Amino acid sequence: MFYEEKQEDLFNVPDSFYLAHCISRDCKMGAGIAVLFEQKFHMRQTLLAQKRSNPDCICVGRVFNLITKERYWHKPTLESVREAVEKMKEIALQENIKKIAMPRIASGLDRLNWVDVKAMIMDVFNDTDIHILVCIK
Repeated sequence: MFYEEKQEDLFNVPDSFYLAHCISRDCKMGAGIAVLFEQKFHMRQTLLAQKRSNPDCICVGRVFNLITKERYWHKPTLESVREAVEKMKEIALQENIKKIAMPRIASGLDRLNWVDVKAMIMDVFNDTDIHILVCIK
């Protein structure tokens, strides 16, 4: 695994990167960076049409939607985020995806400690050759 954090706009990374963000199972996508994902990629209807569980990861186009909580007002646990990230890893390995960019997932509105989330991401992807880029802006 190659891990890096950069001062970069997530939506300006090269198209070779898949993007990842956290959402709720109800797919409201009405706050935080999820709003920008919906505005840019228009995935909500596609997500609503699919069977979703919590936690889960659903890839739409080049976006990993990490389902980490049941309702938009709930807060995820580190364990629910881990399970969604592990599902993202499974998909990435199956699809031979080598680059994933994300914000500091689950650490903004979801209020998890970024140090803990970062350690978990590094642990999950440690045995892969996937490039993880965390965009801080």
